Amino acid sequence: MTLDQALAFGLMAVTIGLFIWGRLPYDLIALIALLAGVIIGIIPAAEAFSGFGDDVVIIVATALLVSAAVARSGAVETAMRPLLRNLKGTQSQVTVLVLAVTALSMVTKNVGALAMLMPVAAQLSRRTGTPLSFMLMPMAFGSLIGGIVTLVGTSPNILVSKVREDILGKPFGMFDYAPVGIVIAVLGVVFLSFAYRLLPDRRAASRSMDAAFTLEEYATEARVPEGSPFVGRTVAELEALAEGGLRVTTVIRERFRRHAPRPDEALAAEDVLLLSGEPEDLERVVARARLRLAGEEVAEDETDEGEAAVAEGVVTADSALIGRTPAEAQLLGRHGLQLLAVSRRGHRLDRRLRRLRFEAGDVLILKAAPERLAPSLGELRVLPLSQRDVALGSRKRSWIPILVLAAAMVLVAAHVVPVAVAFAGAAALMLLLRVMTTEEAYESIEWPVIVLLAALIPVSNAIQATGGSDLIAAGLQRVAGEVPPLAAVAMMIVLAMAVTPFLNNAATVLVMAPIAASLAKRLGLNPDPFLMAVALGAACDFLTPIGHQCNTLVMGPGGYRFGDYWRLGLPLSILVVVVGTPMIALVWGLGG
Repeated sequence: MTLDQALAFGLMAVTIGLFIWGRLPYDLIALIALLAGVIIGIIPAAEAFSGFGDDVVIIVATALLVSAAVARSGAVETAMRPLLRNLKGTQSQVTVLVLAVTALSMVTKNVGALAMLMPVAAQLSRRTGTPLSFMLMPMAFGSLIGGIVTLVGTSPNILVSKVREDILGKPFGMFDYAPVGIVIAVLGVVFLSFAYRLLPDRRAASRSMDAAFTLEEYATEARVPEGSPFVGRTVAELEALAEGGLRVTTVIRERFRRHAPRPDEALAAEDVLLLSGEPEDLERVVARARLRLAGEEVAEDETDEGEAAVAEGVVTADSALIGRTPAEAQLLGRHGLQLLAVSRRGHRLDRRLRRLRFEAGDVLILKAAPERLAPSLGELRVLPLSQRDVALGSRKRSWIPILVLAAAMVLVAAHVVPVAVAFAGAAALMLLLRVMTTEEAYESIEWPVIVLLAALIPVSNAIQATGGSDLIAAGLQRVAGEVPPLAAVAMMIVLAMAVTPFLNNAATVLVMAPIAASLAKRLGLNPDPFLMAVALGAACDFLTPIGHQCNTLVMGPGGYRFGDYWRLGLPLSILVVVVGTPMIALVWGLGG
């Protein structure tokens, strides 16, 4: 072992140790490792920040943005709603949700696919009483196995493709992962559809968490415009859009006639409705019935709305709003805030928003230009709440993100443009079409992950450049040389699975993929199945909540404990190794 190799291994060992220690953020650890590599001389200073310009960083960042745009559009939830209405039993609910998230993960980032469908699972759990813990972990695992089917489904696939391009001169294509991935995905969905019974009922934990942040229902005011599809339809049909989660408390007709409506009462154009429900249900009904929120209608005449942000806030005891109506407080004219809805604990609000006098403890949904929102809330002593992503007034449901994403996928599949260009173009088009604001776009990108990737790419390259990968491969060769080639491929899958919880799946690929390629070369075998084995193992971390963001995402809402993951994850990991090993050999061949 040369001095440079020893320094490279030492740096990586310290980096892994800091990851396991867990006291510092992953992105900070990666930056420290990068700077340390420059100082000790194994990373050229001129190449220190080359990772920030790498295609893989662009792909991951823009894929997150595009996935967030699809999630915000509500199109997936709208498409699935007729099907979910008929799902009564736990078995059918888990099967459909796992199948849906697995299929979505094949064409978009798996963490984005999971984020799209988690609210659907939560609504289904509230309506039917099915424990959320039975649904969320199978969905998280389904998103992981769906992500292995295409190039853009998960970060390990993108990274392995880059390693293959560096070693063999040609990257993996969009659907090169599909033959192996589809078989594993199908068998994984079948397994998860039954194996959710291995999970504990964490209903009490998730209920207690929900209770901590649950507020009384919101009241809002909306008008039925001429073009609404619900002109002439009944109150009961409108309420059915929220599946019991919304009530029409009052109908105001001809400006002064107000009454509590009957379920069979037909709605007329220009009726003003006072609605009561959760923000998600209110948003869904307002969007699908094409109603006009009162706060937004006032703003059209007085402001140029442009890009807007929506926030949920509580009126504090020293707020200037207390005892005043929105007009008296000059909420819109002076502060630029549109009042969309109000929640008052212990009271059902039955008056129009413009006549409501604020009280301490009222929770408001407010809309404003992004640059005005925070200063205005501070001036009025309205404390912002950050527990929930408020949908009401913040987005319009649209199929545009789905169509843009589909167009990008077609261009990549047809080899018209590279993946990075396709997704960057899709992201730019989303912003041009105002599918999401620039602020929402930047918030949707997980910057710690981007910094982690960009900083670790030169560190990983240092191990390869110093000959460290060949040195490790030589050690593995002694073991792999004593077993059949098929067992060597299985060994790489297991090693990648074992390392991922401690090193992060992206970092695992950056370290293990060059080693796998060197091992294949030393054994005189085809490097492709070994690279595929690393991609598969790094993408399929089912044993801990920390190896992949999807696992972490469901831990809190599902009420899971650290030890719950292996109950479902261990048998699924065995299934992936047993099925994936022969499939990789069959599709890619082991011969040199």
